[in-house]
Amino acid sequence: MDTALQTLPISKKALRIAVGAMFFMAGLCFASWASRIASIQQHLGLSFAALGGVLSALPIGLMCSLPFSGWIITKIGSRRLLIIALSVYGITLMGLGLAQNSFQLICCLLLFGFSGNAVNISVNTQAVATEQLYSKPIMASFHGLWSLAGFTGAFIGTIMIGQGIDPFRHFIVISIIIILSIIIAARSLNDDKTASSGPIFVMPDRSMINLGVIAFCSMMCEGAMFDWSTIYFRDIVHPNKAWIGAGYACFMGAMATWRFFADWFAHRYGLKRILQISGSLTAIGLLIAVAFPYLLSAMAGFLLVGVGVSSVVPMVYSAAGKSKTMAPGVALAAVSTIGFVGFLIAPSIIGFIAGLATLRASFILIACMGIGVVVASSKTNL
Repeated sequence: MDTALQTLPISKKALRIAVGAMFFMAGLCFASWASRIASIQQHLGLSFAALGGVLSALPIGLMCSLPFSGWIITKIGSRRLLIIALSVYGITLMGLGLAQNSFQLICCLLLFGFSGNAVNISVNTQAVATEQLYSKPIMASFHGLWSLAGFTGAFIGTIMIGQGIDPFRHFIVISIIIILSIIIAARSLNDDKTASSGPIFVMPDRSMINLGVIAFCSMMCEGAMFDWSTIYFRDIVHPNKAWIGAGYACFMGAMATWRFFADWFAHRYGLKRILQISGSLTAIGLLIAVAFPYLLSAMAGFLLVGVGVSSVVPMVYSAAGKSKTMAPGVALAAVSTIGFVGFLIAPSIIGFIAGLATLRASFILIACMGIGVVVASSKTNL
């Protein structure tokens, strides 16, 4: 992928700040939705199985977005796509808060998933171009900002719930922040409208598929934690109302913190070992939360899950960007797409299993995804 940065009168520092801000806004938008899923479920009177079915609209929206995003990014570039998609993402967030029935919520989730995938592809493309200007890996720091935004969104959501503020008014505030941030940062993004001249669809090679599998397993754990952690605490742990969001906050706080150290640890101990340790911590943390569903033990388990998943996706993306058989942008798009599917289908799978068995049983399945990271990384040449 060629870069158009040399034609832009902006510094690499300004570019890094702008791209980081877009990662933060994308994370804040999704975390705001995730923090109020329990509230919306209760408002609409949805069972676990019904909620799982409704949440399946997200991955459907994602799949519908894939061919469009792959085509449009070659026509208008990642900068314009990011600006448009993130704007739609923020506006759709308000629609989620306005939904009065399952049909309306499904329609909004379809658009939320559609725009969210476009944001994911375009903002990571911007990150790849930015990383090329530095002599050291910085991808993990961008994902750290996304996670930090998730922690911020969880904190704001907890306050909103505690104050009895409905999701719509909550989401209006977040949407305004996102739109203002886009206006400020847009001028400093990389204008790469001529950057992608290769084919739109490329079949990933075996190494990229292996990386995609690792990302898929880890992001299934992330997706489950985002959408079901508050519900798990509310219905399984049964804490005081003010502590319902504590597990989600522990998860996001740990993930956000450890992502800023991911590059250093990978350089010191090796990528494969870090991925194996990460998968193990994810599985152990989930099993602790399932076996000991009490406030402190569940918080500790969710904290371990946050540490476990923190470094997997950034490290996998970094490895994909160094592919010797595919262009960095193409390889990144392939791996991130596989991983993001796992991120979005996990909530629906959790709901269906919880409806058939129990919510604790569904979390055991997600623990198996942590083991999957260990197995897949052991079989990958890194």
